[in-house]
Amino acid sequence: MPGTPDDLLARVASRPEAIRDLGPDDLADLAAAVRREIIRTVDRNGGHLASSLGAADLVVALHHVFDPFTDRIIFDVGHQAYAHKILAARPPGFRTLRLQDGVSGFPRISESPADAFGTGHSSTSISAALGCALARDLRGGGERAIAVIGDGALTGGMALEALNHAGGLRTDILVVFNDNRMSISPNVGAISQYLSLKLTTPEHVLLREKVKGTLNRIMPQRGKRVIRRLQEAEEALKGFLVSPRSFMAAWGFKYLGPIDGHSLPRLVAALRQVKLLRRPVFLHVLTTKGKGYAPAEDDPLSFHGLGGKKAAADAPRAGRPAPAAGAAPGEAADKPEAAAPAQAGAGPRAPARHAAAAPPRTYTEAFGRFMTARGRSDPLLCAITAAMSQGTGLTDFFREFPERSFDVGIAEQHAVTLSAGLAAAGMRPVCAVYSTFLQRAFDQLFHDVALQGLPVVFAVDRAGLVGEDGPTHHGSLDLSYLRLLPGFAVMAPKDACELAELMDLALSLPGPAAVRWPRGASPQRPDPPPPHTPPALGKAELMREGGDLTVVAVGDCAWPAHEAARSLAADGISCGVINARFVKPLDEQLILSEALRTGRVLTVEDNSLAGGLYGAVAELLAAKAPGRVTAACLGLPDSPVPHGPQSWQRSLAGLDAEGIMRRALSLLKGDEVPA
Repeated sequence: MPGTPDDLLARVASRPEAIRDLGPDDLADLAAAVRREIIRTVDRNGGHLASSLGAADLVVALHHVFDPFTDRIIFDVGHQAYAHKILAARPPGFRTLRLQDGVSGFPRISESPADAFGTGHSSTSISAALGCALARDLRGGGERAIAVIGDGALTGGMALEALNHAGGLRTDILVVFNDNRMSISPNVGAISQYLSLKLTTPEHVLLREKVKGTLNRIMPQRGKRVIRRLQEAEEALKGFLVSPRSFMAAWGFKYLGPIDGHSLPRLVAALRQVKLLRRPVFLHVLTTKGKGYAPAEDDPLSFHGLGGKKAAADAPRAGRPAPAAGAAPGEAADKPEAAAPAQAGAGPRAPARHAAAAPPRTYTEAFGRFMTARGRSDPLLCAITAAMSQGTGLTDFFREFPERSFDVGIAEQHAVTLSAGLAAAGMRPVCAVYSTFLQRAFDQLFHDVALQGLPVVFAVDRAGLVGEDGPTHHGSLDLSYLRLLPGFAVMAPKDACELAELMDLALSLPGPAAVRWPRGASPQRPDPPPPHTPPALGKAELMREGGDLTVVAVGDCAWPAHEAARSLAADGISCGVINARFVKPLDEQLILSEALRTGRVLTVEDNSLAGGLYGAVAELLAAKAPGRVTAACLGLPDSPVPHGPQSWQRSLAGLDAEGIMRRALSLLKGDEVPA
C-alpha cells in the first residue's frame, strides 16, 4: 500500500480485513504506527502504556493471521489490548480512550464484535477462551479460541486451573503466552527445586552410592567414567522434566517456542503453523514491556499505567473536537506534528514532564507514609499485596523492610490466607489490595480470617468510583460484602489525615478490620475546619449540627455532605452531618439520637445501596424507631457506572455536593417514605 505508516494505519483501522493482505514491510510499518498512536493517546488520556507497547507486534501478527471478528481473541486483564482496539475499527475512535462516552480502557463485549470477552481482572482469559472453544465444539463451528496471557497473569491460580482443564479435554485452543520474563522464572525455579529435593532423598542417595560401589567393584577401570555419564544423564533428566516443552506436555499442550515477539516474520510463521493444528497449543512469545519507547523499556513498572495530562474534572468527553492528528506526546494538539521515526524500535520522544503545582496528597500516598513510619516502630508489622506494591503505595515499605514485605503475584486468595497465617503466628499483617480485586477472595476472608477472628488489617484501595478504568474496576461492593463478615470492623476515612488515624486504630484491634478509601486526591478540609474528634471503635463524628434533617455520610462522601449542608444553610435549612467512619460497628447511639431529633435521615455512600451504610442505618431505624424517622439514601445505582472522570461519575450518581443538596430538598418536601 502506498503512503505513510499513519496512512496505512488509517486504512486498516477503517477496513480491518485489509491487514491480511499486507506484506512483511507493511506489517512492520503498521506496528510502528500503532505504537505511535498508543503513545500519543496515552500521553493525553492516561492508560496502560508499557504492556500495550510490548504486545503491539504480537497483536498485528494475530490480526494478520486470524480474523478478530470471527475468531475469539481474548486478552487477559486487557492491559495488552490497545493495539487490538486500534486495528479492530470501533467508533468513536481510539483517541477517545478512557474518556467519558469514549472507548473503554479494557475489552468490552458491548463495544465491538472483535471483543470476544470483557476483561479487567487478571487470569481469566484461558477459562473464557476454553468456554468459547467448548461452545464452538458443541455448535460444530470452525472459529479459533485464542487466549493472550502475560507471565504475571499466569501466576493466578485460575489460569493454572484452566490450563489443567483445557489440556485434559484436548480441545482446540491456543494459549499465547506473552512472556516479558518478569514472573515465570520463580515458578519454573520452584519446580526445579522440588525435583532437586526428590533426587536427593535418603533413598535416592543410598541407591546412588550402591550403584557407584558396584560399578567400581566390577569394572574398576571404567567405573568412574560410567558414573560420570550417569550423573550427566541425571542432570539431563532434571533439565528435561523442568523444560517448558515437557512442562506444558504434562498439561496436555503442544509447546511451541520461545520465539521473538518483536519479529513479525517469525510471529506470522509461528501463528500460521499453529493454525494448522487442532489441539491445545501453548505458544511462548518473548516480548519487552514498553517496546519502541525507551523510557517505558527502561522503567516498565512506572509506565505500566499512566494518568493523562488533564485533571479528571477537565477531562474531555468523547465527541468533542479531537486533538489534531499526529500531535506528538507532550505537544499541544494545534502544533505541527513532530518528526516520528519510521521504525518500531526508535519510538517517539518522551512525553514532557509538565511543571505544575504539586497535586493534593492522595489517600494512597497517605497510606504508604503511614506504613513506612509505623514499620520503623513496630517490628511485627508486615505488608502483603497481590502484584500491587506500587499501586497500593507500599514501594517505600518494601524497600525499607524487604524481609516483612510479601508480593504474592496475582493471587488475592493466597494473599488473604497468607495474611491469616502470619496473624496466627503473631505478626500484624496489613493486606493491601484494590477493592475490586478483594472480591476474588471473599471465601478466604470468611473462612480463613473471620471465622478464626484473626487480626488481619485489609487496606482496601480504589473503593467507590475509580474514573476512567470503569465498571470492571469500581470498588462498589466492599462495604456490603465486608459488613457481612462476622467480627470484622469496617471503616472509611473522610480524608487522608483520618486514614492514618483509622489505620492506627485498626492495628490496635484484636480481630480483623478493613479500612477502605477511594482512588485519587484527598479532599481539602475547609478553612476554618469544623472540630475534629479522634476516632474510637464504632464511634462516628458529628461534623455539623442541624434541626431539619441529618445526613449520615461515610468515607469520601463526608466532605461533600458538609459542603451541601453549608449551601442549604444559606437557604435557611438546618442540616446536620454525621461522618459515620464505621459501617460496622455502627454508632447507633449518635445516629439514632440525631435521627429522632430531626425526624429525617439521608445516607450517602460510594457503595451499592444493597447492604452498605444505608442497609445498616435502615436496619437500625426499623428495629429501634419504627415509623418515626423518614429515611432516604444516595449511593451507587443498580447498574454499572460508565468509565469517565471521577467527578462526572460522582455527579452522575448524585454523590457530589449538588446531588446531596438536591436529595436533601426532596426529603424535606416529603417525597420519601418513613423507615
